[in-house]
Amino acid sequence: MTPTLRIEELRRELNRHNRLYYIDNAPEISDRDFDMMMHELEQLEQQHPDLDDPLSPTHRVGSDLAGKGFSQAAHINPMLSLSNTYSVEEVDDFVRRCREGLMGEDFDIVGELKYDGTSISLIYEHGRLVRAVTRGDGTRGDVVTDNILTIRSIPAVVEGDGIPDSFEIRGEILLPWTAFDRLNAEREANGEPLFANPRNAAAGTLKTLNSAEVARRGLDAVFYYLIGDNLPSDNHYDNLMAARSWGFKVAPHMKLLHSIDEVDEFITYWDTERRTLPVATDGLVMKVNSLRQQLNLGFTAKSPRWAIAYKFPAERALTRLRYVSFEVGRMGVITPVANLEPVLLSGTIVKRASLHNADIVASLGIHEEDMLYVEKGGEIIPKITGVDTSARRQGAAPVEFVDRCPACSTPLIRVEGEASWICPNKYGCPPQIVGRIQHFVGRHMMDIDGIGEEAVQQLYDRGLVADIADLYSLTTDQLLTLEGFGPRSAERVVEGVRASLEVPFERVIYALSIPYVGETVSKKLARATTDIDSLMAASEEALTDIPDIGPRIARAIVDFFAVEGNRAIVERLRQAGVKMAVDHTEQASGSDRLAGKTFVISGVFARHSRDQYKDMIEAHGGRNSGSISKKTDFILAGDNMGPAKYEKASKLGIPIINEDTFLEMINQPDE
Repeated sequence: MTPTLRIEELRRELNRHNRLYYIDNAPEISDRDFDMMMHELEQLEQQHPDLDDPLSPTHRVGSDLAGKGFSQAAHINPMLSLSNTYSVEEVDDFVRRCREGLMGEDFDIVGELKYDGTSISLIYEHGRLVRAVTRGDGTRGDVVTDNILTIRSIPAVVEGDGIPDSFEIRGEILLPWTAFDRLNAEREANGEPLFANPRNAAAGTLKTLNSAEVARRGLDAVFYYLIGDNLPSDNHYDNLMAARSWGFKVAPHMKLLHSIDEVDEFITYWDTERRTLPVATDGLVMKVNSLRQQLNLGFTAKSPRWAIAYKFPAERALTRLRYVSFEVGRMGVITPVANLEPVLLSGTIVKRASLHNADIVASLGIHEEDMLYVEKGGEIIPKITGVDTSARRQGAAPVEFVDRCPACSTPLIRVEGEASWICPNKYGCPPQIVGRIQHFVGRHMMDIDGIGEEAVQQLYDRGLVADIADLYSLTTDQLLTLEGFGPRSAERVVEGVRASLEVPFERVIYALSIPYVGETVSKKLARATTDIDSLMAASEEALTDIPDIGPRIARAIVDFFAVEGNRAIVERLRQAGVKMAVDHTEQASGSDRLAGKTFVISGVFARHSRDQYKDMIEAHGGRNSGSISKKTDFILAGDNMGPAKYEKASKLGIPIINEDTFLEMINQPDE
């Protein structure tokens, strides 16, 4: 079989298996077999770059879009919003209006779930995805094709019967509950603001300029409307069934409804059953099924007359406020929390609900022992939405936001440009100290086995651990004094501490709890500075020269290491054997020779693979990009460089270098 035919076969099979896994939930092969096929395709594409295809399954992991950003495009058909209601009676009135508008003609309604995500429009031509555009203002949106291609449940290429030469399909980009919880857990560990709900998380992710990060977050999609000429059917329901056969994840719970009674039954059923779904929903949509009848009913200036959205009323409970506590995070942020008399809400007992910040406390006007309305935001997060002032106890005092830290009594300061108040006593405030220790031992940081949050609190309260460096002098005898610890669990902790000495330098940086320095930034800092002494000595200017390190992060790093206590802790960690530099093998092969330079790689190479060259570029401080722009500094070209890339590079005056020149740039001797 020729390489061309094998590449085509592999792409076709990988697309089919993607569909079986992500759409049909019926995988036929193991993950290992899938990975082996993907690896073979990658190898063949590297050997035959002239056969490259941007829609190949190998390209669905994302790339860096920084410097490229998002262009805008007009929608072929405006993306109008739906009129909505919270009233079943108004839905019934909608059905009656449709009947009147159709002069008594019989019609069916398609009932669909209204998924709580961010809207997207996809354009396909000759079975291939050519453009993905966000809703925007309804007439224009951002082109996010690169990010959409990372979502495995969205087909890059469609096959099947009755596919028009050109069509548009609309849907909702979603973040499933499991992915949402994982993402927020990561952000909390990094000291970053949490997403309020999956909808905000999906929207924020789709506008991320690093599509590799988009791929990692686990977005999904569901589709609900097909537009175009020469569609397979004259009705909405059958068109979506056709789209499903082409490989689209179409709303799985659509139902044809033939009367007002059936519409009402559909609403009643999903008002409770929606809580079992793996994704967030906020209502239902009712659409006239016939496309001809849709056309006859027409549009208002803002919405179609043939569709309506029914919004589920948020489940709400009324319960009494016991007290408001003010909790201190590891970065010093003060969070007010309403402690409530237990109340059943959406199947769970709610005892606490965050009030987020001082502005929200003030806007709600909460008084002592008030009766508070609690809702489940996004079906999962308890949220205080109001106060029953009629039930307020006479003489009840208003809840005031504290002006001093509840833990150490230090006067609070307000973060410029934000609603947060923080305790500035970073190194003397017990909850901040404990929070940093808890962060340090976490799975993505030093990963010290056997120490949870409660154990850290005990160690601090007993005076056994006053800072992160003290962990390295713990003994089994000390641990045996803690509640819940026996000989084996104590030994496990000691072993975990010992094992943490092998944690790479980039994770050590992350574990230090430097403000705004999360997992990704830590990797960039480790690669750019190579050791802790260089990092501690770096100026703000030098730090901002590192890709993706802005002034705020740079200032935070400099301020952190300006504190003598932090430098002393670093030194004690060094003495304990914690890694304070990248491994010598990495260090020996790395440098800053390519710092600030952006490379695009094209063609087939003799000495090293494309991936190896990418690693070399990053090891020497450079950046890789998948596309040529004015910000590209060099094209690293092998044999059979793509003619389009060559033409664009020549037009922009970008130097094209070969392997020999590149290896000379990084001063790597011939092998």
